[in-house]
Amino acid sequence: MNQQALSAFIWSVADLLRGDYKPADYGKVILPFTVLRRLDCVLAPTKAEVLAEFELRSKAGVNPEPFLRRKSGHGFFNTSPMDLQRLLGDAANVRGNLESYVQGFSAEVRDIFERFEFAVQIDRLARAKLLYQVAERFAAVDLHPDRVSNMQMGLAFEELIRKFAEASNETAGDHFTPRDVIRLMVDLLFVEDDDALHRPEVVRSLYDPTAGTGGMLSVAEEHLKAANPTIRVTLSGQELNPESYAICKADMLIKGQDVSNIAFGNTLSEDGHAGRTFDYMLANPPFGVDWKKVEKVVRDEHEQRGFAGRFGPGLPRVSDGSLLFLLHMLSKMRPEVEGGCRFGIVLNGSPLFTGGAGSGESEIRRYLLENDLVEAIVALPTDMFFNTGIATYVWILTNRKLPERRGVVQLIDGSGFWRKMRKSLGSKRKELAEEHIDEITRLFGACVEAQVAILTDAQGKETRVVVREGEAPPAAPEGGKIKLAPLSRILPNTAFGYRTITVERPLKDEAGRVLRFEKGKNKGKPQPDPALRDTENVPLSEDVQAYFDREVKPHAPDAWIDPDKTKVGYEIPFNRQFYVFEPPRPLDEIDADLKAVTERITRMIAELAA
Repeated sequence: MNQQALSAFIWSVADLLRGDYKPADYGKVILPFTVLRRLDCVLAPTKAEVLAEFELRSKAGVNPEPFLRRKSGHGFFNTSPMDLQRLLGDAANVRGNLESYVQGFSAEVRDIFERFEFAVQIDRLARAKLLYQVAERFAAVDLHPDRVSNMQMGLAFEELIRKFAEASNETAGDHFTPRDVIRLMVDLLFVEDDDALHRPEVVRSLYDPTAGTGGMLSVAEEHLKAANPTIRVTLSGQELNPESYAICKADMLIKGQDVSNIAFGNTLSEDGHAGRTFDYMLANPPFGVDWKKVEKVVRDEHEQRGFAGRFGPGLPRVSDGSLLFLLHMLSKMRPEVEGGCRFGIVLNGSPLFTGGAGSGESEIRRYLLENDLVEAIVALPTDMFFNTGIATYVWILTNRKLPERRGVVQLIDGSGFWRKMRKSLGSKRKELAEEHIDEITRLFGACVEAQVAILTDAQGKETRVVVREGEAPPAAPEGGKIKLAPLSRILPNTAFGYRTITVERPLKDEAGRVLRFEKGKNKGKPQPDPALRDTENVPLSEDVQAYFDREVKPHAPDAWIDPDKTKVGYEIPFNRQFYVFEPPRPLDEIDADLKAVTERITRMIAELAA
């Protein structure tokens, strides 16, 4: 079954619900029934053997669970004689049989349907006299993994969630990340470890603190197993949304993963993996969402545990908690002596520069850069996500940098690498093609500076060519032009640091005389005038006094620096590093264009008057 047919079938169930359900509530029925039918198909081949084993072990008075898991061939089982096909044979008792069937699953599957609140929907469908029809519709489709791959199933779930979220004006992006963005993140995460990951029977752990439906974990696992079929991958995650959690857990069950590694709850206030560390991590935390609900718990951990907890470096402003997820992931990094860790996280532009010296955001950036944890930051095109068109960035962090990366950060402007989608999906109008992902990954893997040459031919058609450091740019096409812009930059960590100095001017009386302190440690020194107080940001690479003598003294000879108020700050002005000045056109050209336009308008007026 192809992706289009699968989506069309599942969505067709909405026709049965129309009128009795609001469009925003369709998912409450369709999502759990899809999961149920998926599990139903997975267990079908061993159903008879499991039931026989259950009867045998029950008569013997022993715990049947380990035997049933082995017989089913999966980490879960069902002891009910029912399945979706059989319960349709007794139309009068379909409700009771369906409830009994769901209760026949092992505990981890029952938890999935409890998160869906499936019992409530069974009752509602029965009262609307729709339960039999919906069950019949799903029983007719084969959702076995041999017919519908995990990738197809994941995409179908994501499409359904997006549509239901749009119908209820919710933020679909809270649930999942576009697969093209995930593929880029996964490639960036593993490109430097190819040799190690190809070893036989290698074991690696992956973690996503905002797992959603498990898309990031699934794509990362598929990437690793495609490259090395013998690799053993342990997937872990945590998710707050009950429906997304249920889908993620069901997907992990079918893949044979230990579903106890998928925790439910708010990652910031209830760490579902306390004390654990991981080899790799991926995350797309919600953009610009406040953390007021968990503020007390987070502040208590910051103040009472400091660096022994997760939020030691600092706390961002309450209006945006994305940097808290980054700090949480830092605490989950496998120590360097145990092999280290690398992780990727999607953030909006705010964490790059929000907050002055001494603020929570600046202190977090300071901790990251002074501890040499930031490997690269990649700017994505706008309009890449389903619920927002804002600029976004992929941060790659690690505690095991290669020698050539130590002390530096690579910035890659990938905002120009995109193609227009044939059909927009919410706010997502652009996508990364495979060649775009490959080019960005190669730039990162090579750790090289580069430019992009934008060639414009005589007809105005543009072509982009990547020019790496040491390569000659191509010649401009005949009758056209060429424009060069930075694409990849490698900068020292200190390039992002600065000192905020406080510049004071003397307080004067009405006669213009400088007022001085009359006692204390500052006796005899000029009193500062708060109205004239100013600040200057001095790059860490510059001497403060030299900067002050050059930039301030010529304009304010009586000024001085208050050293007690000096603060160190860090910001990453990404766009400034890629700005290219374009001089204005010569006045002669502008005058010629204006003259031509004026003459054309004069002719048009004359023609109208004739």
